[in-house]
Amino acid sequence: MGFYSNLVIPYCIDFAMSGSTLESYRQNLLENVSGEILEIGFGTGLNLPHYPENVDKITTIDPNPGMKRLARSRIAQSQITVDYKVLNGESLPMPDASFDSVVCTWTLCSIPLVNQAISEVHRLLKPGGYFFFIEHGLSPDVQIQVWQNRLTPVQKILADGCHLNRKISDLIAQQFNNVNIEQFYAPKLPKVIGYMYQGTAIK
Repeated sequence: MGFYSNLVIPYCIDFAMSGSTLESYRQNLLENVSGEILEIGFGTGLNLPHYPENVDKITTIDPNPGMKRLARSRIAQSQITVDYKVLNGESLPMPDASFDSVVCTWTLCSIPLVNQAISEVHRLLKPGGYFFFIEHGLSPDVQIQVWQNRLTPVQKILADGCHLNRKISDLIAQQFNNVNIEQFYAPKLPKVIGYMYQGTAIK
């Protein structure tokens, strides 16, 4: 990874993804997470304070080693043991059916082989396991879509591969038959980046 991705992007993402609005979504998404947990796209550890009190360990992956430098302080302050691995989400070494829960927050937008990554989520979940996700993506508003499509090439450069125009519901439905999803515009965010897909999928 280059200087920008490894040293600049972690600080930018940590700043952009903090704040009370996104914290409330994290808390709501994570309140029912349990069992053996894998978090994909751990980033700088912003989810850590929002896991339930009964969670004592999570396995996490992130492809950017620069994220871990910022995550260390949050890991040190948490009661949760974090098994932090620098890995890509498209190909993971864990055996089939390793986890009860997989968590992914604002990450599917930036994984290059996103279909392969979701296939890995499905493979790693135990039967009956839950995939918990919240992502931003393609708006149903055609006028917003035009701008999402126009700006995505620039966004990919500035935000380390982030796409504004992925239809997250369709991507997840390609791997999971049982999907419960809510779609909405996040208040206080520009519509071009603020259309959210939040929900669970069951293996």
